Amino acid sequence: MSREIVQTEDAPKAIGPYSQAVKANGTVYLSGQIPLDPATGELVGADPRSQIVRVLENLGAVAGAAGCSLADAVKLTVYLRDLGDFALVNEVMAEYFTVPYPARAAVEVSALPRGARVEMDAILVP
Repeated sequence: MSREIVQTEDAPKAIGPYSQAVKANGTVYLSGQIPLDPATGELVGADPRSQIVRVLENLGAVAGAAGCSLADAVKLTVYLRDLGDFALVNEVMAEYFTVPYPARAAVEVSALPRGARVEMDAILVP
């Protein structure tokens, strides 16, 4: 199996023992991104919209480093501290994805790293 680690300074550094993404046999597995500013490593705004946007920007940056884009996403998982933010996730996703949309799961969780409101990971097939 061919395996390549993907790393970019345009997205936050991993805050644990994992890679931003791994490309294996042509499929790219993006690790979960929370709304950290890549330049400062700090959580962006407390409002859900700014956090959702930052997460998608971070995922897009890692996808770009892998030679892909979010248009290559086939699966997206969304973790929300409040499922009440679900409609907003749909609204913001419509700004980043077009038909054909990726498959997606959205789950409410009790907590996320650094107090984030949202985290997303993705699988890309270029």
